[in-house]
This record gives sequence, structure tokens and C-alpha cells, in this order.
Amino acid sequence: MFLGIEIGGTKLQLGLGRGDGVIAAVWRGSVIASEGAAGIRRQIADALPTLLSLGKVERSQLRGIGIGFGGPTDDESQTTIKSHQIAGWDHFPLAKWAAAELGAPAVICNDADTAGLGEAIYGAGKGLSPIFYMTLGSGIGGGLVVDGQIYRGAGKGATEIGHLLLQDRCKHKAQGGLVTLESIASGWGIAEHARMALAEWEMQNKAPSLLRKLPRERVTAKDVAAAANLRDPLANEILSETWARLAEAIATMVTLLCPRRVVIGGGVSLMGDLLFVPLRHLVAERTFPPFAGLTDIVPAALGEEVVLHGALALARGKFGM
Repeated sequence: MFLGIEIGGTKLQLGLGRGDGVIAAVWRGSVIASEGAAGIRRQIADALPTLLSLGKVERSQLRGIGIGFGGPTDDESQTTIKSHQIAGWDHFPLAKWAAAELGAPAVICNDADTAGLGEAIYGAGKGLSPIFYMTLGSGIGGGLVVDGQIYRGAGKGATEIGHLLLQDRCKHKAQGGLVTLESIASGWGIAEHARMALAEWEMQNKAPSLLRKLPRERVTAKDVAAAANLRDPLANEILSETWARLAEAIATMVTLLCPRRVVIGGGVSLMGDLLFVPLRHLVAERTFPPFAGLTDIVPAALGEEVVLHGALALARGKFGM
């Protein structure tokens, strides 16, 4: 039996399984940011006995641990490089800690890479290669899986599509600089765009928008999606601009890597056809012509357990059947 762990900026999950696409038991918690990395480690250690009891597994039966970490990791040293959300993870020997504290050898990897492994083996990418996975949520991550193996570049990560730099073309603010894809197409990026657009919309006294019924500072990407589904003109304009930039980034990735499939997960992907229908069209328009029709774009299949599936597969791959 293997233990899979997801350490995110807000979410913490532990799962038991054999790395075969079935999770036998799950424990879920919320990260307490104010307690930092040490607090998360305490939560993991405290949660393990409960999880083992749920799964009717003895600690001695654990053969290995896989961890999907919300930040860059170093393959050689098996340390976390840093977290952009939680203090205390800089250059921390996470695999060594897990082995000593939890009682089994451990392997770590970035959470988007780990999720990509899960989707490639058990989810929407099953049977295909290469698979490029994207998570569109509070941030944007990417992972490339080739023949069931995560591509990690020189050993500290690769395919960080959320940090791809694009020319700032938002017409609702001063332009001219370079911005990351994450600042444009993540959940918080869409919300920030909506707030700026609302301010301009109101100043120009344009047609009423459903978004004006909400306090401007509290508008979320979910609110934008709800308004767009009701054909609100401002919401549709915001999403059209966002999907165009997202398509630009994906088409660039396809030109470089030409994966068989792009799998998209995360909270923004829950917009469904509002995202996927225009995105497929926009990417097709921008794709290198000889690669036309070689890459499709689909929603992720494994839901909120995607990182756990990948972490269990990571452990199985490292520590054997």
C-alpha cells in the first residue's frame, strides 16, 4: 500500500492506494497559512493515524510515499525550493522528513506535474502520449508526461506555462509591459480584469451589466462566468480577451511540444463549454499549420483527487509494485 499526499496553498489531502487508479481512503483538510510549513507538517503527522484507520491499514504496510507539492521542487536533493503561498518551505528536505516522520521512503514532485501524471495514466489522457496537463485555478501550472513519465527538464521542473511572459494587451489599463499568463487567465487574474473593466464600464456609462449588481472589489471569476452564461456583454468581453491570451500560450506550447492531448483542470476549467468551445477554436487558429489536428483539448477527469492519484502513481513508480 502507498500513501499519497497533496500539499497546496489552501488544500491538504492524504490518500491510500496501490497506485492503480483506485483510492482506498482519503483524509482532507485545509491549510492554516498563519502556521506556515511547520503547521502543515504537524497536520500531516496528526492525520496519518486517522487515514490508516479509515483504510484499515497498518503503518508497517506502507511501501512508499508520493508527495505533490505546491511549488517548485528539486529532484536530486528531494527538497522543496519554495512555496509562493506558505512561509517556511524554502529548501526544506521534505522527502527525508516524510520518511522519518511517517515511516516509509518518500518521493516528491511539483503538484501540477504530479496531477499531470495522474491524468495521463488514469484520467483524460489515458492511453495517449505525450500529454500536457494544465491547472487553471488560483494559479496556473503545467506538466508534460511522455510515455508515463513526467518530463522534468534539468531536474527542477519544466513546462511552467503559467509563468510564460506575454505582452500586456488588456484594454482596461495602461499597457506596454510583459505579464505572466497566470496574471491574465488564473481565477484571480480574471477577477482583477473584471474589477478594472467594471470601473471603466461605469465611467463610460455603457449598457447595464449584471456584474454591476455586485460590490466591485468582491467580483470573482465565478461571478464573471455566471454573468457570461446569461449573455452579459461585459462578462463575455472579459472572457473573450482572456481566452485569446490563453490560446496564444497554448498554441506556443503546441508549436514547441506538439502533445497528443491537452488536459485542463482546476477551478476555471469548471466553466465547461464557456471555456472549451472558444478555446479549441482559438488554439486551432494559432497552431503551427503542419500540426493542425494533432492536439485536442479536453477537461480533466479525476476531480479534486487528481494530485493524490498522481502522487500514488509516483510512489508506485519509485518504490515498486
